[in-house]
Amino acid sequence: MFAGRKFAAFLFDMDGTVINSIASAERVWSDWARRHGLDVAAFLPTIHGVRAIETVGRLGLPGVDPAHEADVLLKAEAADLDGILPITGAVAFLKALPPERWAIVTSAPRSLALARMKVAGIPVPAVLVAAEDVSRGKPAPDCFQLGAKQLGVDARDCLVFEDALAGIAAAEAAQASVMVINATHQHPIATPHPAIAGYDNVGITVDERGWLALEPRRNAA
Repeated sequence: MFAGRKFAAFLFDMDGTVINSIASAERVWSDWARRHGLDVAAFLPTIHGVRAIETVGRLGLPGVDPAHEADVLLKAEAADLDGILPITGAVAFLKALPPERWAIVTSAPRSLALARMKVAGIPVPAVLVAAEDVSRGKPAPDCFQLGAKQLGVDARDCLVFEDALAGIAAAEAAQASVMVINATHQHPIATPHPAIAGYDNVGITVDERGWLALEPRRNAA
């Protein structure tokens, strides 16, 4: 698990990576998909890790304005926060990090991200990159590059924690290292990167420069 590697900062996706919001998101998107005559089962796997405006836009539905629909979806998601929980160990792991060495980089709009983090008890970082902060969402690298820049580091020196293929591709395009969080995966995703189910068995060390390293945390006997 990156033995001997040190990183200038950690960049975390939010949904599926530090919080589990799948039930809420899929309720809202299922209702939206049915209203637009989509095959819900086929459509839902495409929503994760991507900004709503791009998810809607790539459908090419006649007479549908992606910006308007993204706003409708945002309001619906903000009104449905039931069942949102932190990923196992995420709260303690984030609180243990030096505040100037981590950021959340999410495809969710800022208002929704803050609402979900509050419900899940996730600490709000000094740097939060949200959907409206970039002109190109994941899988473009812009969001992770911006997060690194705002922390004063290079994305190539960062470790990105991700759960979705679009986010993994964005991190790869930013030349960052990747840790996959598979806590919400029903099936393994095809990726060459290491994966963990949660943060309970992962600790950190901080060197004299403030760079971070992961270390296994063994449970006490």
